[in-house]
Amino acid sequence: MRKFLLFLTIVLLSPAVVMAQQHKQKTKKADAETVEWKYELAPVAVGAQGNVIVKVWSYSANPNVAAEQAKKNAVHGVIFKGVPSAANIPGKKPLVTNPETESSHADYFNDFFAQGGDYMRFVTLSGSGEQDVSKVDRRRYKVGVVVVVSYDNLRKELERAGVVKGLNSGF
Repeated sequence: MRKFLLFLTIVLLSPAVVMAQQHKQKTKKADAETVEWKYELAPVAVGAQGNVIVKVWSYSANPNVAAEQAKKNAVHGVIFKGVPSAANIPGKKPLVTNPETESSHADYFNDFFAQGGDYMRFVTLSGSGEQDVSKVDRRRYKVGVVVVVSYDNLRKELERAGVVKGLNSGF
């Protein structure tokens, strides 16, 4: 009887363990893809004071993983690329203008953009979280998600960390 219960327990737990392992592998792959920072940003609307509303398109072999990475990509874009202007929507300059800053503060940004890292404090999904999903090729999807990035609070965090100079620091 004990052997039967042990066997039954193993059989019932095996699928859960396999699924958890697969999710972990997908997340690792998504993080590896994110390090390449392949995404596109476009303004959507003028947000409340201190916020920017952008649509970010992320690429991945799994559309759900790409949607998860969209938040990280949106914050990265606001920090390093800025938000381009569109018809009646003013753009925003990147918070970091020196291209060497990302490598010179690599430890900070590695922790900041880690899975569940501090970047999550500065971004939220907009509206119902609807996604635009299109297949780019046999193995890749392009997923568009509208997010709100707290531009002013993100700037304050980067100033606090010493990544950018404060606006009142003078010239």
